[in-house]
Parts: sequence; structure tokens; C-alpha cells
Amino acid sequence: MSHLAREIAAQPQILADLIRTQAGVAQAIAGHIRARAPSYAMIAARGSSDNAARYAQYLFGALLRLPVALATPSLFTLAGTPPRLGPALVLGVSQSGQSPDVVAVLEAGRDQGALTVAVTNDEASPLAQAAEHVLTLHAGAEQSVAASKTYSASLAALAMIAVHAIGDGAERKRALVALDQAPELIRGALEMAAGPVANVAAAWRDTGRAVVLGRGFNFATAHEIALKLRELTYISTEAFSSAEFRHGPIAALDPDFPVLAVVGGGALDGDVVRLAGELRAANVRLTTLGAPGADLPAPRAPEAWLAPFAAIAPGQLLAMALASRRPGDIDRPRGLSKITRTR
Repeated sequence: MSHLAREIAAQPQILADLIRTQAGVAQAIAGHIRARAPSYAMIAARGSSDNAARYAQYLFGALLRLPVALATPSLFTLAGTPPRLGPALVLGVSQSGQSPDVVAVLEAGRDQGALTVAVTNDEASPLAQAAEHVLTLHAGAEQSVAASKTYSASLAALAMIAVHAIGDGAERKRALVALDQAPELIRGALEMAAGPVANVAAAWRDTGRAVVLGRGFNFATAHEIALKLRELTYISTEAFSSAEFRHGPIAALDPDFPVLAVVGGGALDGDVVRLAGELRAANVRLTTLGAPGADLPAPRAPEAWLAPFAAIAPGQLLAMALASRRPGDIDRPRGLSKITRTR
């Protein structure tokens, strides 16, 4: 068994342990957020962590009504013109906590008096040292270059912070009860998709290009699945919201162009479903993911903001199944390393 397979399978237990052991840390961080009342959040991240940041854009907006911007780290490093961050919550999300550009955003935020928080798997990393507050993933060393368990753990860490920061006590309590279901959602998804993934992988075996569609909370899922397909299978894959896809990219489709539509994500799901129906009618090679009855099924989440925990697992399994059909080490995709330092 590959490291990747073991790490994908380990996700339910890692999430359960994280939610159980780090609740106090998340609660303390959330207390600072409520006390400081930042006017917006700025999140710095790269790679899979950047996709977790996309999740936080919807999560913090929906649960906390807090606007979220994704940082442009080169303004802090190469350009030397950092934006004003004083009234912000500045979050750094990084599996390794090693990338200088992500660290630089946190350092600038702290120098400017902003509330700074690091979400990382390494509590001794430069990112952790740069932040006032740290929520450590405790996911264990990730041996596969392609991130899996640290991605879902990052989603859980961000959800823990957001849920604990909800101002209404009754609403916060309901959300905490819902969050406890995240490990079982990903466990159920791994079980439900294990059989169907072989059929989907067989149908995709000859493709060199693909599109992944998602919207709302699963916009992040679409991006993360597209990244996994690029990293592990070398398929040229792009992710779009179903809305943005209609504004031009849809023109590139033909009957041989595979499209993966991530469904099961709450109020915005209808738009993805409608677009999927249009694509199916146009004889596009459509695969659906993320809801009971989909080509790659997953459990239905009790809250829309929990849908990515169920939806990411089938995408990981699909990328792994396709990667197993090519020569080479699935844990060491060409041109990649586990720690990437960029400026």
C-alpha cells in the first residue's frame, strides 16, 4: 500500500482526534476574534492550503459574516509594498509552515498590530513562530508528496475556529454538534466511493484534460480535486465555479472532454445540478461526485459547510486510482517535493 493510500484512509481518525484534542485551542483563538472584532480576514497559503483558504472564504463569510481576502504574498516579499492589515484577522495556513512568503504575511500582520493565527502541522515551524496564536493539526508526518490528511485537517481546523467564534451561543452549540460529524462524513465517503471509483477511473483512463466544477463551500473542493489530478495523474485539469464556467470556459467543451461536477453543497448546489443537466444533454463526458446517487457517491452533510468533508474523499480516491495506472512512484510525483519554499 502506498503512503498516499494510508494517509487518505487515516483521515477520519485524524479529524476525530483534532476536534477532540484541540477544541480548547480553537475556543481560545475564537475568543480573541470575538474580542478584537476584526473588520475582515486575510489568509495566506499555497497549494492545498490555499484551497483550504478558499473554503474559509465561504465559511467565515457564512458563519461569521466576515469578509475574507486571499493574500498576495509577493506584495510582502518581492514588491515590498504590504497592504495595511491593522484591523484584520491574518491567518496563515501551511502544512509545513516553511514557505517564506506565507510567513512574511504573518510577520507583517503582527508588526502592524493585526490578530495573527497560524494553522500548521508543525508547531515549531517559522509560520508558528510568526503568529500570536497557533492551532496545530497533529496529523502526523505526511509521507506522500500530494497532501491528503493535512488538507482535510486544515478544513477541520478552520471550521473549529469559525464555529467557536459564532457570537450566538445557541447557534454555536448547534454548529459544534454538527462539526462532530465531520470524521464520519469522510469515513462514509471513503466507504461509499471505494467501489464506484474503479469504474470512473476506467472511463477517464485515456484523458489528458479535464474540468472540475463546484460552487459555494465545494468551490474549494473543486480546486483541491483539480490539484490532485494535476499532481498525481498529470492530467491538465482546471477548476471553475459553475457560474464562472458559463462566462466563457464552457465554449471549450466537446463530447470527449471529461467534466467532474461536485454536488451536495447546499443552497448553491442547484446551479451545479442545472449545469450538469445541460452538459449531459450535450453529450459531454460528465461525472458527478458528492451526493448519494452520484457516480462517485458520498453521504449528505447535515450542514452545507460540512459538505467538503464528504466530497473531498471520492476526489482523492479518483486521483489515486488514475495515478496507479501510470508508471512511477505515486508518492513522489515528478517535479514536486513535500516542502516548497517560495517568495
